[in-house]
Amino acid sequence: MRKPVIFITGAGGEIGHGLITRLASSGRPIVTLDLAPLDASLAKLVQREFLGSILDAGLLERILSEFEVDLVFHLAALLSARSEFTPMRAHEVNVEGTLTLLEFAQKEAESHGRPVKFLYPSSIAAYGLPNLATKQAAGLVREDDFNHPTTMYGANKLYCEMLGRYYARHYKQLAAEHLSGKVDFRSVRFPGLISAVTMPSGGTSDYAPEMIHAAARGESYACFVRPDTQIPLMVMPDGVEALIRLAEAPQESLTRTAYNVAAFNPTAAEIERVVRAAFPTVAITYVNDRKRQGIVDSWPAAVDDSAARRDWGFAPQYDFERGFSEYLIPTIRQQYQ
Repeated sequence: MRKPVIFITGAGGEIGHGLITRLASSGRPIVTLDLAPLDASLAKLVQREFLGSILDAGLLERILSEFEVDLVFHLAALLSARSEFTPMRAHEVNVEGTLTLLEFAQKEAESHGRPVKFLYPSSIAAYGLPNLATKQAAGLVREDDFNHPTTMYGANKLYCEMLGRYYARHYKQLAAEHLSGKVDFRSVRFPGLISAVTMPSGGTSDYAPEMIHAAARGESYACFVRPDTQIPLMVMPDGVEALIRLAEAPQESLTRTAYNVAAFNPTAAEIERVVRAAFPTVAITYVNDRKRQGIVDSWPAAVDDSAARRDWGFAPQYDFERGFSEYLIPTIRQQYQ
């Protein structure tokens, strides 16, 4: 008989590290899919590790035949910076890969006769504010405001949110039998996520962790955004907890398929002050990258996450001070001692 499991794609990435560790403590078996092998510390926590692409329909069919999947965390994606350089590949991975996995979840739900929960991490890149003046005047931006992304990654994320909503509420609506609702799609529109245990990979919002890593190494850092740059941020433990809390929420309490979440939204200058307090000798300068600055300026300075707080009890544990002083700075400092 097939075994019930949690299925995680892109499991070796930043979110996957925390998610696997957190889910393993629940005792539920985990099956993963990624292009590269998991770190040894993670591999021992999962029941089965598959190597391959989410675009490989044959591999997904094999997983479907061996396991009974009732919870999916679809983390696999081509991230923002790389997506801008390879938009066609980004569409293949981010959109076609997600569509393939949604259809996989639909078939799985039809097979075992109950809905499959499908957790999808989206991004504030799904927003696109037209100019800095609009951003400064916007206040708390709601989920359905300014949905005009300027990046390929943002466009991919917004469309996949819509695909998920289609599968959840309108799938094959002209068919004789009712087929929608078998995929219980739930999306978290994350702010910039900062992890202390994985290296920043050149993402558009990575100036915060890059600043800490440079300081901990005793190196100078040239920040690529202006000192007044402001976007919502969140530390990785709160991001992982948000995905798990949303997965556990009763479906009848949810009023949306995609939710904003946020924790704090400091300026780059405020981040610099905290880093300087911890590393007094660090040399931090600002060398503006006009192109990346333009992307960050198109994202909200703050988002309205009241729906997530109301519907499924979202409540971040780390504010700006705790996130940096208790999690990011001591954990990153320890890596270089």
